[in-house]
Amino acid sequence: MKMDQHLPSDSARLFLALLPDEALRTALAAHAGNWQWPAGAARYAPADWHLTLHFIGSVPRQRIDALCPGLTVPLQPFTLRLGRPALWPHGLAVLLPEGGPVELQRLHADLGEALHGLGLRVDERPYRPHLTLARHAALAVPAPPPVLDWQVRTYALVESTGNAQQRYRVCRRFD
Repeated sequence: MKMDQHLPSDSARLFLALLPDEALRTALAAHAGNWQWPAGAARYAPADWHLTLHFIGSVPRQRIDALCPGLTVPLQPFTLRLGRPALWPHGLAVLLPEGGPVELQRLHADLGEALHGLGLRVDERPYRPHLTLARHAALAVPAPPPVLDWQVRTYALVESTGNAQQRYRVCRRFD
């Protein structure tokens, strides 16, 4: 008997992220529509856009609810300005924040401490906040830099589903 690859397993691939609201997704879609995309570029759908705070990795599903209280950290609302389109190695087309708001750095650090406290690993590489627009886009021509102000008031625990129809599923929002 063949297993359905979309049935949930007993573990989930999790990450913490900022998720744009509908107004910002609309503005991002307009910006992304002004890029010149090469054939074969795998553009992300607006519902898939996010800015990763921490990749957690595989966690047993029965542990998710128990993790959530430990992932609640203070969040001082802030504005994150997206305005630097870039092409990264391996064909990644991204939009970068201008500067590094101290509130974003604090949220990243506080969540890292929370993850450590829960016995979860934290990536030790320097944090490089970005919003991915497309993969396989090495020959893309970026649109002129936008000025997009993201009003950050929440973050989320998100599952990577492995399903192209719904790439990510929000497990819990924190504000």
